[in-house]
Amino acid sequence: MADPASIGGRRRRLRAAPAQPAAEANSGDPSEPVLLGIEGGGTRTVALAAQRSGALIRRFVGGPGNLRLLDDDELEARLSEIRRSMPAPAAVAIGLAGACTEADRERIRRAAARVWPGIPSLATNDLDTALAAAPRPRHPGRACQILVLSGTGSCCYGKPPRGPAIRVGGWGHLLSDNGSGYQIGLRALREVIRCLDETGRWPRLGARLLAALALNQPEDLIDWIQRADKADVAALAADVGAAAERGDAVARQILREAAGQLARDAIACAARAAKGSAPVRFVLAGGALLNLPPFARALVRAIRQDRPGSQFVRLDRQGAWGALELARRLLSPSGLARSRQTFSSAPDLVRIRPPQALPPTERRHPKSMHLDQLPLRQAIDLMLDEDRRIPAAIRKEKAGIEAAIVAIARAWRRGGRLFYVGAGTSGRLGVLDASECPPTFRAPPDRIQGIIAGGQRALWQSVEGAEDDAAAGARAILFRGVTRRDVVVGIAASGRTPFVRSALRQAFDRGALTVLLTFNTQVKLERDASVRLVIAPPTGPEILTGSTRLKAGTATKLILNMLTTLAMVRLGKVAGNLMVDLDPSNAKLRERAVRILQQLTGLDSESARRMMVRHGWVIRDAWRRWRRQAASPGARPNAALATVDVPARSRQRALG
Repeated sequence: MADPASIGGRRRRLRAAPAQPAAEANSGDPSEPVLLGIEGGGTRTVALAAQRSGALIRRFVGGPGNLRLLDDDELEARLSEIRRSMPAPAAVAIGLAGACTEADRERIRRAAARVWPGIPSLATNDLDTALAAAPRPRHPGRACQILVLSGTGSCCYGKPPRGPAIRVGGWGHLLSDNGSGYQIGLRALREVIRCLDETGRWPRLGARLLAALALNQPEDLIDWIQRADKADVAALAADVGAAAERGDAVARQILREAAGQLARDAIACAARAAKGSAPVRFVLAGGALLNLPPFARALVRAIRQDRPGSQFVRLDRQGAWGALELARRLLSPSGLARSRQTFSSAPDLVRIRPPQALPPTERRHPKSMHLDQLPLRQAIDLMLDEDRRIPAAIRKEKAGIEAAIVAIARAWRRGGRLFYVGAGTSGRLGVLDASECPPTFRAPPDRIQGIIAGGQRALWQSVEGAEDDAAAGARAILFRGVTRRDVVVGIAASGRTPFVRSALRQAFDRGALTVLLTFNTQVKLERDASVRLVIAPPTGPEILTGSTRLKAGTATKLILNMLTTLAMVRLGKVAGNLMVDLDPSNAKLRERAVRILQQLTGLDSESARRMMVRHGWVIRDAWRRWRRQAASPGARPNAALATVDVPARSRQRALG
């Protein structure tokens, strides 16, 4: 076992490495299968080809391999570049930075299947490959392993003997990255500036930093920090470490504090991954930990204070060696079976009962078989004729829509919320309806929320694989804090979108009332217990086969309009057909608010406007005050009252 205190040397920033030709290391035994291990990060991708016995055959270094920075074509090109430089493998393991979700891993699997068809492949992240590259413990399976990584960024990654992996930290330099090289460098800059401001003296550490950056005076740091990226700032950690080795008190304090923060993350990760006082093995990795001895020593001391029996090893080889180890495991009988079940190129992330026939939304429409040849006016008539069928299809689901409206209004009265969940067009329509309710009904934005697969970016562009990420759907429900008081409406034209169905399952498990809006009538026959109510209008095939932004999208918008509008009517936010809880946030809406108050009270325009201003442009408050004044003894009767067409029951509900 290596002593972390022996860590030495200095390492400057790694820059993106250009692709290097494969270096022949060993011709190898042609009868022995070749394994291929690939690890990709923000600056480079390393691939190793080796025999099953471990003998290295070739090494390849290429450009960046962070999955977040590569689209599908670029990912396939990066793997193809490796394929051309390496012998044909019997198994491939690929660990890429940024591969956080099942959808990310599925992207890698699909690309690998195209580049190495028929070859067993494993897709994971660079944290798994780093752990697999660590020296093997004496008693595998007994100790929980925690990777403690500090380079430009930082994170802790735990692999318990059983159960899923656990990550603590790694949220990026703006949110966390505790004890990272970036944090050390930034803290050093702030500390030397603080010293100058408070004492008028420029400390020795400040002089070292200026020299490292080729700057002449502290003021030059202002322009430098504006241009620097996080790797530039993280590179200063090496200078902090060198200053600490020479006894600089400021540098030592910075490293102690950074080590303490990283230790807290490591201890938290261990507490979640290991039960009680179970043994834990910490694997130290990353440039900051491996190249800054004072930092590593401080980290080990801090962890041992909380977990005295812990073991520590350093990761002295690249994660690509861990990818090789994972590829070797793939060739075992259990690994091959797992490869066939889990790592196939076909996406199959959520097990939903397979359809007996193609969903209606995916069938070809008999009237549009020659859409590309129809005269334009005839094509327009065809689309309009199909859209005329939508209301009749929706009416067939009137009972289900009514039940959903009642449930939404009931949830609101109890302090609950409405959530829409969807992917693509369905998700965008849900977000649209949720965003329209605050100005229309003065609804707090947190009470009606839209969740779209792929997050904010998916509102204006397609996010590859987002709708297939079942785990992300469940996480969205979990982290939005859905409870039993809420209603969750999943929107999926096919009724089978993994993101949506997984979200509904999670919401059901948390006690929420779940509704599925779909245009696949077969779903009603599935009897999925996690969906309390299914609304499935039979809109039929689309004019453009499979394009559910057409009839299905139009029907979705109509139904969502009903759900929120009529729920708000039941909650008293409408009097007659007037929006008495309108939030007039612009000139047009303020004019509308004045007209609404005029229609409710019979006041002239100027009097209504003055009353609205006096009550902060809240229509209900102004209306309520006017009614009290009108009903007070001695008030002059208003002749216009007789023309106000708001039933008494509506007035009572709207005014509370």
